[in-house]
Amino acid sequence: MKATLTFSLDYLAQVVRDCQRCPLHRSRTNLVFGEGNPEADLMFIGEAPGETEDQTGRPFVGKAGQLLTQILAAVGIQREEVYITNVVKCRPPGNRVPTKTEMDACWDWLAAQIALINPFLIVTLGNTPTQKLLGTTEGITQLRGRFFSWKGNIEVFPMFHPSYLLRNPSKKKGSPKYLTWLDIKAVKERLSLLRSRNRKS
Repeated sequence: MKATLTFSLDYLAQVVRDCQRCPLHRSRTNLVFGEGNPEADLMFIGEAPGETEDQTGRPFVGKAGQLLTQILAAVGIQREEVYITNVVKCRPPGNRVPTKTEMDACWDWLAAQIALINPFLIVTLGNTPTQKLLGTTEGITQLRGRFFSWKGNIEVFPMFHPSYLLRNPSKKKGSPKYLTWLDIKAVKERLSLLRSRNRKS
């Protein structure tokens, strides 16, 4: 089963490398498909690659990505255990928010990644992936810290994007960093529960 999943993700990555569905392919240095455990129970979805990601072809390896790795490690989750990707696979110029057209063009690729990995829990980082998956216009401040059912068998949990935490470094009670600490603990606890339920079934 693992070989089949790995092959399928690898094949999908090859297909996406030739994608020209939107203008973003013209300005990219590298496509940033995603990386991690192909059988991950926990999946993280961000907005789009930044400059460092565009240069390396890897998701979340810049300052925000390093902070995400630290957030995971704080509750004993290794980056290699999870799968990390973005809504769009090419860097928007100037790190701007991807347009609806760009997100719609990339949706088939993200949907296929989710279907192949079939995680128990998806953490959406920031407004863009949260609003895209949940089909809402509500902001991350209102939606973070809550579990939502998605497609019947997957749960979605919105959190602040690490880049937002870098812009708001305070760790005081009620600050984004403090709330993120509560959120990642909730993710760890929920994941343990979902794994337990899956074993029983």
